[in-house]
Amino acid sequence: MEIKEAQKIVDDWIKEFGVRYFDELTNTAMLMEEVGEVARIMARRYGEQSEKESDKNKDLGDEMADVMFVLICLANQTGIDLEAALRKNLDKKTKRDSTRHLDNEKLK
Repeated sequence: MEIKEAQKIVDDWIKEFGVRYFDELTNTAMLMEEVGEVARIMARRYGEQSEKESDKNKDLGDEMADVMFVLICLANQTGIDLEAALRKNLDKKTKRDSTRHLDNEKLK
């Protein structure tokens, strides 16, 4: 699925099942909450913290999808075409960092 399509699917879902979008500040807080859930899994599963028994069955992909869902909601609410924004961002990074990482001794 393309990002533009995902934005439409989320918008349609909100209109059919969500009644309306939560306001932007509420969705921003929800985004932080969802990112925190991803961070919790990462810190325990791949980092140095021990994983609690209650966290062992958490689905990292599902938590990442929650992040994407809320981010797409915010993009839809604020009129952002995420596909165009990502292309622009990658172009910026390519121009700015074309040799930065290749020349970084720490990465060799």
